[in-house]
Amino acid sequence: MINKDKLIQSAITAFLVLATTNTALAEIAPNVPTTEKCYGIVKAGMNDCSTAISSCAGSSNKDSQKDAFIIMPKGLCEKIVGATLEAGK
Repeated sequence: MINKDKLIQSAITAFLVLATTNTALAEIAPNVPTTEKCYGIVKAGMNDCSTAISSCAGSSNKDSQKDAFIIMPKGLCEKIVGATLEAGK
């Protein structure tokens, strides 16, 4: 079972890292992508875009939906247990 406090802390940390990393890297290398889609770890209703079974952001139906993603700083997704860079079915 996932600890809700740890999940919230992870989401806040990811947001702060994303905000600061994108700003810093945009100045250094403006044409290098600094974010990636991270699948399989999103809480219900917290996805960043549409999925195969939901039509828009914030409409995923269940926790850890395999095709729902959030945008994260490049390289961070691979460090999260249960996360993947490719959509599951």
